Parts: sequence; C-alpha cells; structure tokens
Amino acid sequence: QVQLVESGGGLVQPGGSLTLSCAASGFTSRIYAMAWYRQAPGQEREWIAVINNWSGGTNYADSVKGRFTISRGHTENTVYLQMNSLKLEDTAVYYCNYPGPPNYWGQGTQVTVSS
Repeated sequence: QVQLVESGGGLVQPGGSLTLSCAASGFTSRIYAMAWYRQAPGQEREWIAVINNWSGGTNYADSVKGRFTISRGHTENTVYLQMNSLKLEDTAVYYCNYPGPPNYWGQGTQVTVSS
C-alpha cells in the first residue's frame, strides 16, 4: 500500500523558515519524481515545486522561486521542502505528491505564517 506522509508544518512568523518532509513507502518501482503542492482556504490546489530524482533537476512556481528549495534525502523515498522568507500568503496546507501514474497524495501538513 502506497503512502506519502508529510511532516514539519507549524506556525511561523513572516520572514521565518520551515522545512517540510515527505516519506514515501509501499512503492514497487523506483520513484522518478516527487512534487509539492499547497492549498489555501477557498483556493484551488497549487503546484509549487517538483524534483526529478534521477537527474536532480528541479522546477518551481514563480510564487516560491528563490525562496523555497525542494531536495531529496539519501534515498528517493524522502523529499524535503525548505521554505525561507515566508510570507503571510504562504499559509496553506502543503501536500506531497507522486506524479505517477498513478497519482498519489499525502494527507497534508498545515503551514501558518502569522505574526
């Protein structure tokens, strides 16, 4: 059974930093890529970053480029999202995603940026 489990969310002040982790398990084949999405209240889920585990290549949404960094752990089953210079508008539930196919999602972790 495939599972993606996010952790590391919490409350942080504007300008602060937070690192999210995602642990993947249950895959029967290699994990070629992982992504992060977020969903703010009343808004659609937004893609923010992706990493190709084989090439190491990354790509970011304009809204987070230069502030967020996606990286993999020692194995391709772990992915991180380092978030710096956080803004109020970064407040959202953050989701780990395996693009598939098939597509898999974690349960999400809340990030709240507030003074």
